[in-house]
Amino acid sequence: YARSADLVATELLGKTLVVQRHGERRAGRIVETEAYLGESDLACHASNGHTPRTATLYGPPGTAYVYLIYGMHELFNAVCQPAGVPHAVLVRAVELLEAPADARGDGPGRLTRALGITRADNAAALVAPPVSIHEGPAVTDVIVTPRVGVAYSGLWADAPLRFLVGSSDGVSRPPATNVGSGR
Repeated sequence: YARSADLVATELLGKTLVVQRHGERRAGRIVETEAYLGESDLACHASNGHTPRTATLYGPPGTAYVYLIYGMHELFNAVCQPAGVPHAVLVRAVELLEAPADARGDGPGRLTRALGITRADNAAALVAPPVSIHEGPAVTDVIVTPRVGVAYSGLWADAPLRFLVGSSDGVSRPPATNVGSGR
């Protein structure tokens, strides 16, 4: 994880995100990610500098950065780069492998609900329970697009920093107007 988020984002595709707590295991194959590249990236939380909310983002690589958005969705990220360099990979979608029957993983808020990831997991190391990422089958059909929902970020809106498994039915399907600058 101690590398640029755009590199880590592609390497996380195909890996298995596992949540184990209270004797229950939930898991999903990562099929969509977005990279956030630090303070100069206007779509990254770190663009406003080090704050109490972003403290974990500046922490050691390989930890979870979980935050609340729109007052209702908890989103899961993997912190990248050495401590002090605030890069992260947002996991946007998973193909659910072990989850409640009615759960969905095709979006960052849906996958955290399905897997049971909450802000209580913020700053957890991703190498052991409760939240961990494990090797999975190699992915060869990666599609790259601009990120979703960051039109406010100027030139960063159209940066090719969203990565998805082309053959997966589990990726999110945002409206075209929400991808990149929406042009």
